[in-house]
Amino acid sequence: MPELSHRRRLLVLAICCMSLLIVSLDNTILNVALPSMRADLHASISGLQWTIDAYTLVLASLLMLSGSTADRIGRRRIFRLGLVIFTVASGLCSIAPSLEWLVVFRMLQAVGGSMLNPVAMSIITNVFTDPRERARAIGVWGGVVGISMAAGPIVGGALVESIGWRSVFWINLPIGFLALMLTARFVPESRAPRPRRIDPVGQVLIIALLGSLTYAIIEAPGAGWGSPLIIGCLVIAAGSAAGLIGYERRRKEPLIDPRFFRSAPFSGATVIAVSAFAALAGFLFLNTLYLQDVRKLSALDAGLHLLPMAAMALVFAPLSGRMVGSRGPRLPLLLAGTATTASGVVFAALHGQSSDVLLFTGYVLFGIGFGFVNAPITNTAVSGMPRSQAGVAAAVASTSRQVGQSLGVAVVGAALAAGLDITAWWIITGCGVVVLVLGWLTTGSWAAGTAARAAQRLAADEPREMVGAR
Repeated sequence: MPELSHRRRLLVLAICCMSLLIVSLDNTILNVALPSMRADLHASISGLQWTIDAYTLVLASLLMLSGSTADRIGRRRIFRLGLVIFTVASGLCSIAPSLEWLVVFRMLQAVGGSMLNPVAMSIITNVFTDPRERARAIGVWGGVVGISMAAGPIVGGALVESIGWRSVFWINLPIGFLALMLTARFVPESRAPRPRRIDPVGQVLIIALLGSLTYAIIEAPGAGWGSPLIIGCLVIAAGSAAGLIGYERRRKEPLIDPRFFRSAPFSGATVIAVSAFAALAGFLFLNTLYLQDVRKLSALDAGLHLLPMAAMALVFAPLSGRMVGSRGPRLPLLLAGTATTASGVVFAALHGQSSDVLLFTGYVLFGIGFGFVNAPITNTAVSGMPRSQAGVAAAVASTSRQVGQSLGVAVVGAALAAGLDITAWWIITGCGVVVLVLGWLTTGSWAAGTAARAAQRLAADEPREMVGAR
């Protein structure tokens, strides 16, 4: 791919950020609309969980496939297809006649969404080749998440209050169509020199693992943890995990390359992504229901209450990107873990919902934590990996985020359904502790040594594989 001008690179970044915006807005807007959807569609807590997790599960299951497919047949081509599917599915969600159909259309949305964020990150990685410039671009990317968090609750609240919950899906239509037209005009096509082969067995095992585990967690409060259905799902999840590990180790071109995880920073970034996004999903799920069901606020007022959290994420995300570019990922990760843990403690130990001051403090702390965490996750996931596998590496980070969101909604929702509100907040606190501890352990000299050795193995193995592939 020829070197692009600075202006063209910035334009490509803006187009890719548009895809992130509609996907991120879709999540934050939907959370504000949950109480209205529950009333209109007569949904239970588990039904609300499925409107979120049906999307994140399909997304997490297909991200690796979409990343490797984009590396093979063209990143721009897959990106455009994803925009079409996501935009059309958003329109279908707005006319869903029942909860069941809404879940189906959300799954279709996820098929399109799986072709957007990891592929867009792969495009950015290949366009911004300078490490410092790439870190700043990723900081902007993280800032878009903050924008979606700031705008989502307010825009969603205004739409729900004035038109109804179905209108929250309409905002994806104009942005999706605009991004589609700009992509065709300005985004260059790129492919990996030697893309990975499709791994259907690994793909099926990932779907079985994520689907059965999430189903068990969501449905266990109603069915009982000892019921045959739940036990069967847990057995399937355990068998799928064991089968995935064993199969991928033997496969020449695995769906998830085990060699990536020999790098402590890469492995740490994966677990940190799961923990941070589990905390985010659980946090939004808990607070949306609390503000509208307990405090009896309107959807718009609930969105305004979440604004301090979103504003902090918007401010600190680009700052985190600059810090990663100049000082590395350790400090942003430590700040993220500390702030997220402190926010959880405010609600779990100090009963933050008992006063407006504590509520505001908890929201600000969580927004700071989430603002700091995104850029170091992404930068660590793609740095040190071969550029030829940028789509796969970026997809691992994106998959970890979606797995985290699925588990966050499932676990926190299950605790809420069982009446364990305080336990739900301690779970979020625990996620912050994981970010803090791993942020320290996986960014020191020992971790850097494992990353260097992993990179050497990858570089040494790649020429032999290329010869064998001819």
